[in-house]
Amino acid sequence: MSKLTKNQKIVYAKVDPDKQYKLADACKLLKEISFTKFDSSVDIAVRLGVDPRKANQMVRGVVTLPHGTGKDVRVLVLCTPDKEDEATTAGADYVGLDEYIEKIKGGWTDVDVIICTPSVMAKIGPIGRILGPRGLMPNPKTGTVTMDVGKAVTEVKAGKIDFKVDKTGIVHAAIGKVSFESNKIADNAAEFLHTIMKLKPQALKGTYVKSIFLSSTMSPSINIDSKALNAAE
Repeated sequence: MSKLTKNQKIVYAKVDPDKQYKLADACKLLKEISFTKFDSSVDIAVRLGVDPRKANQMVRGVVTLPHGTGKDVRVLVLCTPDKEDEATTAGADYVGLDEYIEKIKGGWTDVDVIICTPSVMAKIGPIGRILGPRGLMPNPKTGTVTMDVGKAVTEVKAGKIDFKVDKTGIVHAAIGKVSFESNKIADNAAEFLHTIMKLKPQALKGTYVKSIFLSSTMSPSINIDSKALNAAE
């Protein structure tokens, strides 16, 4: 194992691995233990007591973070010509159809979100094997397949994110930047957790939220007290 740097030793000394922190306290501490020269992302990981292999225990949803993600989200809108002006006016970075489908077939996926209209889904289907593994495939459940492309673009740019439990039962999401004020990080985290709680599968027996960890890029994880969430179920 490599030796800890001076900064790492200082950081790890501030985090008690055996303690469960209140959300507000954890967000304040996170800013103290983030020492990268760039503006690190704030990540949250929620381990759920679900079995993702069972369709009736799948947890997937969308949430609009009150203070955004702090990231400049690159949006591609695949649509027919009559919707192009609407998408462009709303702030989409790329707008078109056939030319972008061909670019994607060639390996281009330099975007964060793809939005499309229902009428073009048949054309997008063949590139699903490229978009799917990258989490870019448009889906009606996340609002990225819609006739109201302008609204969809605006929401994504404002901080709307989608999430899905992975095969190990964990939901990961980036919910802001370390440069955010601690109360804004806490607001975003609380909104995300509130949305997770609303999606509790009816078929689930036992504890829903097993653990919650907050971290930034290259920082240690902070264990969040989840008892209050489970008690509110």
